[in-house]
Amino acid sequence: MRRHDLLRLLLGLLLAATFSPFLPTDGLAQVIKAGQPTCPGVALTFDLCPVRKGSGYDQPLMDYLIKHRIPATFFMSGKWMAKHEPEVDHLLGMEFFEMGTHGDVHAHLPMHDADEQRKEILGPVKMLQERYAHETALFRPPYGEYNDVTVDVVKLLGLRFIQWNIESGDPDPRLSAEQILTGVANRTKPGSIIIFHANGKGKQTRQVIEQLTSDILPRKGLRPMTVSELLNCRPPAHD
Repeated sequence: MRRHDLLRLLLGLLLAATFSPFLPTDGLAQVIKAGQPTCPGVALTFDLCPVRKGSGYDQPLMDYLIKHRIPATFFMSGKWMAKHEPEVDHLLGMEFFEMGTHGDVHAHLPMHDADEQRKEILGPVKMLQERYAHETALFRPPYGEYNDVTVDVVKLLGLRFIQWNIESGDPDPRLSAEQILTGVANRTKPGSIIIFHANGKGKQTRQVIEQLTSDILPRKGLRPMTVSELLNCRPPAHD
């Protein structure tokens, strides 16, 4: 038996014997970076990583998204959730928001073995289930880092592996709102998944999102969607 096949078998036995909240939906491991190019929308996604300084919550950004009922998907780390219980409750109550997970302590997954990766991935999934009675199948790896083991673990847990095809760069303090917006606008196209941050590290994020949703996307004939809406999107019907 080849080493890679043996690894898959051992992973399957390990995960079947432990905690597996979802069943795999297909036979192919897939890292999703975008939706269909025929879809007239984009997914605005926001990582909620733990921070060492500050509140860890971009209130002006959230207020804008909620006021204008803008669909968005948030990827929450377990460590962030543990420090922001009221905010988690609030976000879960917004019907136009979607929740995903982002690892437990925001670890560098490729530096860990299969069992350690499983624990890191399942931490916030279990927290959402047990503390908030909420299930999610969307996962984004911390730092966007992964290896073959990560892909196998995510597949065997039945989670959907969500990356992005447009990186806003919003945590970079050297970038102005105009620079971020220009970079995003130039690359945005039907089916794009765009990554931002909602933990306060993006000082320009609220301003960028306001201009993006009120001007750039309408001019491109695109609208914001959650990740699930984007992945289920069908091209518009023509008469």
